[in-house]
Amino acid sequence: MRRQGVVCAVLLAAALTSCARGDSAPVGFEETSTGYGALFLGPGDCSTRGRDFREVPCGSERAVARVLTRYAGPPADGPVCPRTTDFVLHVSENRPAADEDGDGAVPQGYACMRNLQPPHPGDPGGGGGPYTVTGDCLYGSRRGQVKETVCDGSGGQRPEYRVVKAVERRAQCPASTDLYVELGGERPVGCARRL
Repeated sequence: MRRQGVVCAVLLAAALTSCARGDSAPVGFEETSTGYGALFLGPGDCSTRGRDFREVPCGSERAVARVLTRYAGPPADGPVCPRTTDFVLHVSENRPAADEDGDGAVPQGYACMRNLQPPHPGDPGGGGGPYTVTGDCLYGSRRGQVKETVCDGSGGQRPEYRVVKAVERRAQCPASTDLYVELGGERPVGCARRL
């Protein structure tokens, strides 16, 4: 018999700035586990997308995204998702009247998700994954801030800059750099050129 647990899933959207790594802006979703895996939205599991995220078999016509990795705890305290992540889903306990393994608790954490079909915002130039990477395009959203946009111009905002290189320190950027963007990771400085 499959047990059902209810959890709250939160999509973390990244807002990027030119001088600091962006903060996440959560949007709430209530979710019901369907018991397809031992862990709700465990690695390799698939989900629907929309108002409610539901775990479904990956072969289902309703499956739209796959879990690349899943971690316990809040994203700020845990490992970084793979750079090809399209979006991050925060999973937290809501009303665990029943749950996937019967222990009375729904594991809290976050899932690094990849769309099964394009578009892939996490790819270079894709316009909006949780990380800014080399090849991504940016536009000025307001004074001192930039956000990602699709490099081909189809995202509603005209790209103004492209990240051409990731380096350890600003001094390593090419002389033609017009904008420095915090990327995080081992090479945390993005060198962006005006388009």
